[in-house]
Amino acid sequence: MVTGPPATPDPPASGAAGSGVPGRPSALLRPRGQDGARVTFFELFFDLVFVFAITQLSHRLLEHLTVRGAAETLLLLLAVWWAWMYTCWTTNWFDPNHPVIRLMLVGVMIAGLFMAAMLPGALDDKALWFAAAYTAIQVGRTAFVVICTWTHELGRNFQRILFWQAVSAALWIGGALVDDHEARAGLWLLAVALEYLAPWHGFATPLLGRSSTAEWTIDGGHMAERCQLFIIIALGESVLITGGTLAAHAPSGQVAAGFIAAFVGTVALWWIYFDHTAEAAAEKIASSADPGRLGRSAYTFIHIVMVAGIIVGAVADEMVMAHPGGHVSHGFTAVALGGPALFIAGHALFKRAVFGAFTGARLTALVVLAALAAVAPALTPLALHISAATVVVALALWDVRAYRLSRRESAQIPLPGQVSGQAPSPVPAQAGPFESPPAEMFTDPFGREPTTDR
Repeated sequence: MVTGPPATPDPPASGAAGSGVPGRPSALLRPRGQDGARVTFFELFFDLVFVFAITQLSHRLLEHLTVRGAAETLLLLLAVWWAWMYTCWTTNWFDPNHPVIRLMLVGVMIAGLFMAAMLPGALDDKALWFAAAYTAIQVGRTAFVVICTWTHELGRNFQRILFWQAVSAALWIGGALVDDHEARAGLWLLAVALEYLAPWHGFATPLLGRSSTAEWTIDGGHMAERCQLFIIIALGESVLITGGTLAAHAPSGQVAAGFIAAFVGTVALWWIYFDHTAEAAAEKIASSADPGRLGRSAYTFIHIVMVAGIIVGAVADEMVMAHPGGHVSHGFTAVALGGPALFIAGHALFKRAVFGAFTGARLTALVVLAALAAVAPALTPLALHISAATVVVALALWDVRAYRLSRRESAQIPLPGQVSGQAPSPVPAQAGPFESPPAEMFTDPFGREPTTDR
């Protein structure tokens, strides 16, 4: 039998106080060893549904490239992200390899695939189908967990979540039943607002009170890895669009240049997020005394900004290969510069939430992108796209340089035994700069707080 985590702050093991019927709730919990929970193959399989959802959102934005279309796509993206993220939190606590949990996830996948298929017409003729699928995911999954944890100490928290999701579900279904487009969007916006505000007040519920982040005893490393994989999903969708668009057009010099700029820009986004910061942030949340707080702010809320930036940028990638020359429209300017700007701003907020500091390089990159918006009318779409990609590449290269400088400075820090006064000497050149000094000596190259980034 799979048992739950052995001790506080993790949920109690089978038969412990608060676990209710011995062996039942805790049997569904994830085993957590010294190295933390790892993402399972079934979780990766589950994510395939959301690859399709991201593609649908990108195509919808391309077809409705107006202020209203962008706002509606954002509303739908927030719903898709919330469906995925709440499942991510659930599988952080519950074992996806347990047959009962796996069957629940299969049900979520069915509803999720249906929801993703309805996205193009979600605010029009397919509104009720979309709302029904989304609420089935949110309410159905949480109700299942509430039943499983009714007498477990985790149960009260899920009961609060279920209350807020039921309130939101009424707004989603009510909005779908309204014929007026604006009224529907308004009700759905209210539903999203209630759902996104709920974690910030601890899911405060009549008769049930509220939760604190200290009670959200998540595995920080697992949460970080799941969100990293969603970034990969979004970047993968961008690569698919780039390759698919190239295949659909006759090769030419301008199309090839647009293809290269699009792909290099995607690589640079990967580099900015994954080269150093992702691992250091994962170690930070894994060792945090309150991983629920970082899981809520740095991963649950801030990552959606970066995902939105990747989706918006993918639209620009497709447009520049389809029409590399000619006049730069306002819509193209918005996606070509807005995509990188959203990603960079989201990454800056992420670093602030995890490491406690902003970096001037990201602010500089945002200023340069704003300046490009001012001169965009004088450029062709290809020239503007290349300029935006250059900004992202420059930021990635700056990050590499900053990290190497940080390593070089860290190599000069004396060892603990040397600090105490016995034979002080610098780290020998033949020894790797990260081989001897302990992890707590190293600082994140973009923040102030110590990390274990190696």
